[in-house]
Amino acid sequence: MSQPNGGTFDIVILGAGSGGYAAALRAAELDLSVALIDKAELGGTCLHRGCVPTKAMLHAAEIADQTREAEQFGIKAELLGIDMAAVNSYKDGVVSRLYKGLQGLLKNPKITVVAGEGKLVGKDTVEVAGRRYTGRNVILASGSYSRSLPGLEVDGRRVLTSEHALKLDRVPTSAIVLGGGVIGVEFASVWKSLGADVTIIEALPRLVALEDEDVSKQLERAFRKRKINFKVGKPFEKVEQSDGGVKVTIAGGETVEAEILLVAVGRGPTTANLGYEQQGVKMERGFVLTNERLHTGVGNIYAVGDIVPGLQLAHRGFAQGIFVAEEIAGLRPAVIDETGIPRVTYCDPEIASMGLTEAKAEEKYGADKVESYNYNLGGNGKSQILKTQGFVKLVREKDGPVLGVHMIGARMSEQVGEAQLIYNWEAFPEEVAQLVHAHPTQNEALGEAFLALAGKPLHSHS
Repeated sequence: MSQPNGGTFDIVILGAGSGGYAAALRAAELDLSVALIDKAELGGTCLHRGCVPTKAMLHAAEIADQTREAEQFGIKAELLGIDMAAVNSYKDGVVSRLYKGLQGLLKNPKITVVAGEGKLVGKDTVEVAGRRYTGRNVILASGSYSRSLPGLEVDGRRVLTSEHALKLDRVPTSAIVLGGGVIGVEFASVWKSLGADVTIIEALPRLVALEDEDVSKQLERAFRKRKINFKVGKPFEKVEQSDGGVKVTIAGGETVEAEILLVAVGRGPTTANLGYEQQGVKMERGFVLTNERLHTGVGNIYAVGDIVPGLQLAHRGFAQGIFVAEEIAGLRPAVIDETGIPRVTYCDPEIASMGLTEAKAEEKYGADKVESYNYNLGGNGKSQILKTQGFVKLVREKDGPVLGVHMIGARMSEQVGEAQLIYNWEAFPEEVAQLVHAHPTQNEALGEAFLALAGKPLHSHS
């Protein structure tokens, strides 16, 4: 449905990424009229330039590694090369099919999709190319962009963001990845698997610094084994370009050279020049501040997704979009527990986590009130079959519920669903230990960890 001349709606949504379109779909289910405004494609960064295409690339990279390593499983195979045109075609095909599906979902009589650059011009109005869309409620969902650092000019040729990296028509011979967070380690993993020489530079003391420290140590061991180079505790100082590539100088005067530099230092909120502050919306470092019910404190204006301080994850955006639609409809949904949102990093090995790290749990409850247990995947049958290494780490309040679940190893992303239920339902290890986990599966490792923490280990190796 289109309405080119503006109009009045129950909800006007500025941004059609994960948070915006989820709000639109849920609002339509609740019989609310919606104007969904975006200057780019429906689906936002996640679908077109983030989650989906990067995970497709990671799967292609996994196939390359499996081909190289086939002989250890008794399969004779040879990796003849990487056809990046074909890899990109596969990746783009996945995105295209999901995009068509989303377009179909949004062809709803309650939803008016408006293509164009919107700006908040009143507490209830968004203007697009001179046309005004008035909402009894407004949801700000304008998403995020790839950040850079002062003095670091991204040119899309030698110095890239993740958006540029996804469009490369070749595998670089060598790459420097500036940033050892989720985006950085995922691209490092992809490029190494496809045949590049990779070095990660991270200013913080460890890779994936927001994860539990034991997870960081295991990832660093795995990356050393894969010959992915990394330098931690080394802030970036400058980059110099030449016809042959880039030279990066880091703290202490050390230099690293490569064909390209990927800037993966996080994402910033897309809020500049959109009229938010002019309408009284409170901001901090570009982020929109809200209460726990995602209301901005101004009129009937809400905010969701990457522009709200916290985890910048698509599934967080989905949940917030649904929450606000239900809030507007008067359903009074339960407040979203930010700590209860699952986190996944899809490098090899995969990282999946829930709840508090051991350090955060000790900070909150006191070191004497917290206990943890690491179940090594060496005792798991399916892990042996897959030839993966890693662990499941559990953090609990002594004589209390589970506070955190932290996993690293092959296919750990698929285990985070059960971990989410365990954490969010405040389960005790003794309760989870009663559940029967299928053998042999990676999921069984989660069950084995809880058996051990409940005091009755089965296949645990010290």
